[in-house]
Amino acid sequence: MGIEVVAAEHGHAVVQMTVREEMVNGFGISHGGMVFTLADTCFALTCNHPTDDDGTVTVATGVDINFLAPTRAGDVLEAEGHLLQQNGRSGICDITVRHEQTVVVLFRGRYRTIPAPKEA
Repeated sequence: MGIEVVAAEHGHAVVQMTVREEMVNGFGISHGGMVFTLADTCFALTCNHPTDDDGTVTVATGVDINFLAPTRAGDVLEAEGHLLQQNGRSGICDITVRHEQTVVVLFRGRYRTIPAPKEA
């Protein structure tokens, strides 16, 4: 999808993606699933520590997404994530997706840290 990681540290991440022609729907605007994937990628980077492998992974338990403005092919979208609250193995992150100065998506993700799956 061409997602570029700009910054990634525990509790904060920034990613960017340029909307390509094949990412738009029949109305000529970015397909919601594409913008969701950008936000979800930022969410994963925000709640998983990028360098600390303590034998766990952090996975989504649920998300809410609000599409606030359309975007189109050629637009560069930037998603920024912040850890809002962590309590034990559970937490909440907020992700904001912007095109230039316009907020196009607000995404709130809930997560749980679990033991890493055993490799087969």
